Amino acid sequence: MKLCSFLMNMINERVQVELKDGTVIIGDIISVAPSMNMNLKNVRMTLKDRNPKELEFVNIRGNQVRLVILPDELDVDRVLAKSISQPKVNPSTERPSAVKERNTTKSRRGQHSF
Repeated sequence: MKLCSFLMNMINERVQVELKDGTVIIGDIISVAPSMNMNLKNVRMTLKDRNPKELEFVNIRGNQVRLVILPDELDVDRVLAKSISQPKVNPSTERPSAVKERNTTKSRRGQHSF
């Protein structure tokens, strides 16, 4: 299982994210994209060698994340069970209800029947 799919099931959980530049961000997860872009609310952001700032929302680009620290009280088994219980839908196996049938007669370019 990928980390981003695990994080997608942790909505409203408080996490600590460390970025590649040393910035530490603590906040509640709003959403996580497959590219691991994260939206957090109620954020406390500490830039390297600076005072922390309180922000309402922050968007983190996925390729800037170095690590994500999960809370100690997190029930990992529950999150894993939640992510496993959501089966993936394979669009190639499902057939849309209104499928148009293809024309089985082949048209030949330049050849006309009179």
